Amino acid sequence: MLAGKRILLIFGGGIAAFKSLDLIRRLRDRGAAVVPVLTRAAEEFVTPLSASALSAQKVYRDLFDLTDEAEMGHIELSRAADLVVVAPCTADLMAKMAGGHANDLATTVLMATDKRVLIAPAMNVRMWQHPATQRNLAALRGDGILTVGPDEGAMACGEFGPGRMAEVPEIVAAAQAALMDGPLKGRHVVVTSGPTHEPIDPVRYIANRSSGAQGTAVARALAALGARVTFVTGPAEVPPPEGVAVIRVETARQMLDAVRAALPADAAVFAAAVADWRMAEDQPQKIKKTAGALPVLEFAENPDILASVAQMGSGRPGLVVGFAAETEAVRNNAAAKRARKGCDWIVANDVSPETGIMGGTENAVTLITDAGAEDWPRMGKGDVANRLAARIAEALG
Repeated sequence: MLAGKRILLIFGGGIAAFKSLDLIRRLRDRGAAVVPVLTRAAEEFVTPLSASALSAQKVYRDLFDLTDEAEMGHIELSRAADLVVVAPCTADLMAKMAGGHANDLATTVLMATDKRVLIAPAMNVRMWQHPATQRNLAALRGDGILTVGPDEGAMACGEFGPGRMAEVPEIVAAAQAALMDGPLKGRHVVVTSGPTHEPIDPVRYIANRSSGAQGTAVARALAALGARVTFVTGPAEVPPPEGVAVIRVETARQMLDAVRAALPADAAVFAAAVADWRMAEDQPQKIKKTAGALPVLEFAENPDILASVAQMGSGRPGLVVGFAAETEAVRNNAAAKRARKGCDWIVANDVSPETGIMGGTENAVTLITDAGAEDWPRMGKGDVANRLAARIAEALG
């Protein structure tokens, strides 16, 4: 899919730079030519020799190298590529890009290019969450810079949270989306994600333990394949992906209304962890604690969003995919859910506390279809999403 494309790959100075060596290999496997540009800081983590050996290209490093400027000046270097990828893109590089700095080869190339730019941010969680970084991110997106990641997970510094560079397959998919239409061009897919919050009173609510990471990854992977994605999300911890239409909701009833309003669609993927129950009656005031007495809470059943869409007549999406979070008898319970709901596929997983999957960075799923049950190995949620998106593209033809 990347055959004949020329990608300029800028290495920022971070430990995640080692992943970018694998990125070179993956891009070349798909037929792309990769030209590496190393910052001085990047050379603290990877060597020019390794980047050159893997890319089979000359590595560019110095803005004032007379030989390089004579053979291919930085202006030509910036414009000979079809796409510029910055991976890892450090907080420092993001700040320089947002501020329009051009004091080394990498930043000068980024200022001079007339091609699309894709960045894969990578930094400590506190640096990522810092207001300055978020301001710079907003400015870059406003300038049309494409982003992939960062992911949430354990970091080399020992901390945990958002800031880890996206996995290589995610970056490859994002590069493909930036360069070509993709197999899902012209297709509309609705994706639900995150938990729902069902109010008990104005300060309390019922919810499920969902970060929204898997649904977000699915939406991102579908968009990377060219789909127009409507992303209906509850109050998730993970921010929504770029390049999709985001509809934010709180409750199950709001989510159902949003999904119905988003139809028609070619496919719908229901990855949200929707609360099964809500309060039977709205409580306008906070329920007060009374000594020696417990409140009596009366519940009502929430609408079944997956079944409502799967069992539609006219206007039903051609492919309806549900998720089943189980803690026991995963295959049997998921297969029964598929039959009961009337959906085409079920993506089942074991969310028992000992698996670390609910709210974690990895998933281990079983895809259940008419053809039977297919166990996938445990992998990152981004990888699960890419694999599922590819299967959806294949099914939609």
